[in-house]
Amino acid sequence: MFWEIVLTFVKTFAVGGLICVIAQLLINYTKITSGKILVFFLLSGVLLQAVGLYQYIVDFAGAGATVPISGFGYLLADGAMKGAKESLFKAITGGITAAGMGFAAAIVFGYIFALIFHARSKKN
Repeated sequence: MFWEIVLTFVKTFAVGGLICVIAQLLINYTKITSGKILVFFLLSGVLLQAVGLYQYIVDFAGAGATVPISGFGYLLADGAMKGAKESLFKAITGGITAAGMGFAAAIVFGYIFALIFHARSKKN
């Protein structure tokens, strides 16, 4: 039991860390901007899910694959693919429906932290 938990943490950290290492290598050794790297990872999650590969990564690594931005792409594609089985409208709205709880949490927690902390301008 204990070793199963440890193995889960190791797999999660290894896959999430590998995704971050790839991003850091792109930042360090290319002239690609951070925004383009973000879009690249989002679209790679969509593409890998569209061909059926990202689900295997999620099954193996759990949060190590779903927390990075590529996991958001996976979630959008997965929701759209599941919605497409029902109707064209659900194919269009399925990704947003699948990610709705994450959107809501980001808004609520962002608001709470905005109330707690006060933003200040950076002094040069």
